[in-house]
Amino acid sequence: MNFPAKIAGRSTLAFALSPSLTGPAKLGFFKLLHQKRRLGGGFSYKMACGLNKCDLDLERKTGVVLPANEAYAEEAIAAIKFGKVIAVPTDTLYGFACDACSTEAVNRIYEIKGRKQTSPLAISVGDVQDISRFAAIDHLPHGLLDELLPGPVTVVLRRGDSSILEKSLNPGLDSIGVRVPDSNFIRFIARGSGSALALTSANRSGQPSSVCIKDFEDLWEHCVYVFDGGLLPSGRSGSTVVDLTDIGKYKILRPGSAMEETVAVLKRYSIEEATAT
Repeated sequence: MNFPAKIAGRSTLAFALSPSLTGPAKLGFFKLLHQKRRLGGGFSYKMACGLNKCDLDLERKTGVVLPANEAYAEEAIAAIKFGKVIAVPTDTLYGFACDACSTEAVNRIYEIKGRKQTSPLAISVGDVQDISRFAAIDHLPHGLLDELLPGPVTVVLRRGDSSILEKSLNPGLDSIGVRVPDSNFIRFIARGSGSALALTSANRSGQPSSVCIKDFEDLWEHCVYVFDGGLLPSGRSGSTVVDLTDIGKYKILRPGSAMEETVAVLKRYSIEEATAT
C-alpha cells in the first residue's frame, strides 16, 4: 500500500465503519462547467453531454466491473450523484460507497450488508481541509489531522452545529467517523461528487472483510459498478479508529492496521489517552 512519504517513514497510520444528492443528476452542460470550476475539475465535456444517457444507463446497470483508475472516475462520480452504491478499493479494504447526504442510498447500503441501522457509518472526504464541512475540528491542535491523514485511520469527531451532514445519517449520534484514504481514486470521486461518501466494508455484516473483488462477488449485483484495484496488501484489519471528540484526549475504538503509528502521532501533540470509566 502506498502511503504519503511523511507517513511511510513511520510505517503506516490507520472506524473503517463504514448515501447521493437525492434524485437523479439533472445537470445541464453550463451548470456542469460551473461545477467544474467550483470543485476544481473532475468533469469533462464528455460527461456533461452524456448525462441524460447516463441517467438511463445507471437505472439498468448492476455489477459492472471496471478498473479502479481515474479514467473511469467519471462513471463513479455520476453513479454517486445518481444515488447509487458502488464498490471501491481503499487503502485498507474494499468498501461500499454512496453519497452520505442521500438517505435512500445509505439505507441501500444497510440492506446490502444486512446491517442493523444502529451501527454507524463513517464518511470519506477528498482532502483534510474538507473535514470541517462535516465535523468540528477547532478543538484539535493545528497540524494533527495533516499528520494522521491521508492514511488508514478513521477519526471520530463531533458533528458540530455547522455540519452539512443529513440528520438521517447515524441518527441519535452527535459524532461521525471521518476518513481521508490514501487512495487517489476514491479521493478523486469524493471531490467530484461535491459531497462526502458514506463508506463501509464491502461484505455482509459479520463476514470477513474483502481484500479483492472476488471476496464479495455475491454482492456485485447490488452495485452499479465494482471498481477493481487488484489484491490489497494491507490484510483484513481495516483502519485504526480513534475517538478525538474530547479536548486533549484520545480513545482507540479499534486497533486496526496502524495503532502504534497513530498513537505516536497523538503523543507528539500531547494528546493523552482517556482513562476508562
